[in-house]
Amino acid sequence: MQTTTTEPTIAYETTTSTKTPKKLTLIPLIFLIYFEVAGGPYGEEPAVQAAGPFFALLGFLIFPFIWSIPEALITAELTTAIPGNGGFVLWADRAFGPFWGSLMGTWKFLSGVINIASFPVLCIQYLTKIFPIFDSGWPRYVALLGSSLALSFLNYTGLTIVGYAAVVLAFVSLMPFILMSLIAIPKIHPHRWVSLGQKGVKKDWNLFFNTLFWNLNFWDNVSTLAGEVDKPKKTFPLALLVAVIFTCVSYLIPLFAVTGSVSVDQSLWETGFHAQAAEIIAGKWLKIWIEIGAVLSAIGLFEAQMSSSAYQILGMAEIGMLPTVFGIRSKWFNTPWLGILVSMLIAIAVSYMNFTDIISSANFLYSLGMLLEFAAFLWLRWKSPTMKRPYQIPMKLPLLVIMCLVPSGFLVFIMVIATKTVFLVSGVMTVAGIACFFFIKLCKKKRWAKFYNSQPLNEEDESLTGFYYLN
Repeated sequence: MQTTTTEPTIAYETTTSTKTPKKLTLIPLIFLIYFEVAGGPYGEEPAVQAAGPFFALLGFLIFPFIWSIPEALITAELTTAIPGNGGFVLWADRAFGPFWGSLMGTWKFLSGVINIASFPVLCIQYLTKIFPIFDSGWPRYVALLGSSLALSFLNYTGLTIVGYAAVVLAFVSLMPFILMSLIAIPKIHPHRWVSLGQKGVKKDWNLFFNTLFWNLNFWDNVSTLAGEVDKPKKTFPLALLVAVIFTCVSYLIPLFAVTGSVSVDQSLWETGFHAQAAEIIAGKWLKIWIEIGAVLSAIGLFEAQMSSSAYQILGMAEIGMLPTVFGIRSKWFNTPWLGILVSMLIAIAVSYMNFTDIISSANFLYSLGMLLEFAAFLWLRWKSPTMKRPYQIPMKLPLLVIMCLVPSGFLVFIMVIATKTVFLVSGVMTVAGIACFFFIKLCKKKRWAKFYNSQPLNEEDESLTGFYYLN
C-alpha cells in the first residue's frame, strides 16, 4: 500500500500580549476587504476622462475577470494554506526563501503606505469643492497631517472596531450613489455608453490603466490580517467572494448611470466629478451628500490599508524578518502600535506628491510584488503539491499558469508605461529594501537586536501554535 505524506501546517506565533484579541468575523472582514480595494466609486472618474465612456465601462466590466478574480482566488488559497500575519510575505518566504520574502515585504509595504497617502489627498480634493481654502498652502498640509494622525489613532484602538466601522462607512458612503442612480434612470440615453470620447481628445492610456488598476487591486492585502480572523480557513474564501461581487457592482452602477444621463466636456471627468454629476441629476443637496460620503469613504480606505500595513510589519517580526520590537502590541488595545506609527510617518512623507504620481508609484511597486506573488503561488503548487490547502482553486497547474500569465502581462504593461518619476521613486525604494535585508542580516549576525528565529521547533509536531522561538 502506498502512503502519502502530508506537509505540516505552518502556524505562526502571536507576539507577546496578555490579552486575547477578539477575532474578526465574516461581515467586518468583507467590508475591510471592500475598503482595501475600493471604498466606492470615488476615484473611478479619470477612466472616462482618459478614454471616454465606452472604454471606461468596458474596463470596469472586463478588468475584474482578468485581474480581480484571479488575485482573489490566489489570496483565498494561500491565506487558508498558510494563515498568519504577514500574508504574502509568508508565501514568498516559503517558496523562495527569506531574501525574496523580505523583498516582497518591501514592495507590498511601501506600495501600501504610498497608497495610504492617496486617501487624505482624495478626501481633500472633494472637500475643496465645498471649502476652497483646502486647495493649497498650509491649510492643505494641516488637513493632511491632522487627518492622518486622527485616523491612525482609530487604528490603534483595535481591528474589530475598525471592521465594524467599515460596515457603517460603506453603507453611508454608498447611499447617495444608489439614490443618484435611481433618479438618473429616466434621463439615461443608452447611446452615450458606446461613445469613444470627444473628437480631437487624445486618449491617455497611462491614466486609464492606472485608474483601473488602482481601483481594482490590493485584494491580497487582507492576507496580512489572517492571524486576526476567526476561522480564517472557512471565512476568507467566502469573504473574498462577496467582496469581489460587491465591489464590482458599486463601481459599475454609478458609472452606467452618470455616463448615460450626463453629457459634459470629457476633461471635466476628473476625480470628484461624481459630485458635480449628482448636482446635475438631482440638485446640490445630493452633491453635498456625495462629498460627505467621499470623506467617509476615505476614512474607510485609510483604516483598512493602515491595518494591513501595520499587521504586515507585525507578521514580518513574527517570522524573524524584523526585530521583535516591531511585533510588540499595545497593552491597552492589543494592536501593533509601532507598525501603525511607521506606516503613518511614511504616508505623511509622500503625501506631497500629486495624486497621479501617488497612485502610479503605488501601482508600480505593487506590480513588482504581484509578479513575485504569482511566481510563489505557482512554485508552491508545483513543489508542494501535498501542502494542506483548505481552499484550493479547482484547476491544474497548466491552467493556473495561463490564469497568472494574463494579469502578469498587464502588470508588465503598467510598469512599462510608468513615468520617470515613478521609475525613480520605485527604484530608490527597491534598493533601500535590498539594503535593509542585508542590514537586518548583519544585525542578526552581530546580535544588535533580538529576533524570532526562523527555524522550526519541531517539524513533525503539527499541534504547535508557535512555530518560531526567540534567540
